Amino acid sequence: MEQLKTTTDVLFILIGAVMILAMHAGFAFLELGTVRSKNQVNALVKILSDFSVSTVAYFFIGYGLAYGIGFFEAAPVLTRQSGYALTRFFFLLTFAAAVPAIVSGGIAERARFGPQLAATFLLVGFVYPFYEGIAWNGAYGLQDWLRRTFGAGFHDFAGSVVVHALGGWIGLAAVLTLGARRGRYGRDGAIAAHQPTVRIQAPSAQTLDRISGLVAINSLMAMTGGTLAALAAGRNDPGFVHNGPLAGLVAICAGSDVMHPIGALAVGAVAGLLFVGSFTLTQNRWRIDDVLGVWPLHGLCGAWGGIAAGVFGTRALGGLGGVSLSSQLIGTGLGVAVALAGGFAVYGALKRIGGIRLTEEQEFDGADLSVHRISATPEREPHW
Repeated sequence: MEQLKTTTDVLFILIGAVMILAMHAGFAFLELGTVRSKNQVNALVKILSDFSVSTVAYFFIGYGLAYGIGFFEAAPVLTRQSGYALTRFFFLLTFAAAVPAIVSGGIAERARFGPQLAATFLLVGFVYPFYEGIAWNGAYGLQDWLRRTFGAGFHDFAGSVVVHALGGWIGLAAVLTLGARRGRYGRDGAIAAHQPTVRIQAPSAQTLDRISGLVAINSLMAMTGGTLAALAAGRNDPGFVHNGPLAGLVAICAGSDVMHPIGALAVGAVAGLLFVGSFTLTQNRWRIDDVLGVWPLHGLCGAWGGIAAGVFGTRALGGLGGVSLSSQLIGTGLGVAVALAGGFAVYGALKRIGGIRLTEEQEFDGADLSVHRISATPEREPHW
């Protein structure tokens, strides 16, 4: 029976890994549908290349940094327990690789290809696993201190902060370091998306005995809340409507296993409103050229989700308890600090070493021709 449980756990976590891997196709199509025609090939190539670089960085450096586990042993050792350790690596890799995929959307249409791959290696090899180890593996004693001081550690079930907020705030640092696309805020600064209708979002219980229907229903309710709030606040704008459910899902990741479904609905609704308001301010008033809105969507909504778990996860609001608002505030704040420090350090260093953005001519021609020497379309179109 023990062997059967181990085998089914391997199958379960493998299915989860494949599902989250498929989410990267969503990242690709989201960017593909937002950038102009001359950068569509680049969007697709970046996501696949970033994932491959992430795999190498996480396998040889990041996973060991976060969990103290390496894979420099013979295959007979690695395949113990039906290879559960290897499958768990695959599962957690899909989360790690989401960070550069998030960043990619913010810096689209003007980042150099090579330096971005270098940034991916550094982020997934060092920055992300440093915080991942603290939040999910109890590294450096912070979680123990939070439990002793506030009665509960920092809780992030599926990565509102560990994945989304980290990616979003690193994205903000990258966007600020890179600067706006040329002409974005000039007299004719509006840059239309090529295909704004192409938009798209998976399990974090790593063994069968941790499956909970509460997680599924809370994800549904948060997605619904985010959609309806974005629909109302965005005045039926399809871009907001399509990102509203993502905002809700990003926010619910942290507390989906401890909140009441009504609380999840509220968390999703707040995330939808937060995205619409912050995206509008970012793009129009603050003139931060975050192409896909990764900071409002992942950075702010992810941070909101980390904090919300400490509010709606309490027994007083119908949750399962075992959470502390103080711990959630500290853990979320630390995630934001690590992301900003790591983002500015990585992109700042690459900018000084060799530059991180395309030349004016390359940007005008588009990354497809400048980097990959091929076009997504046979002829230039109005929004080229």
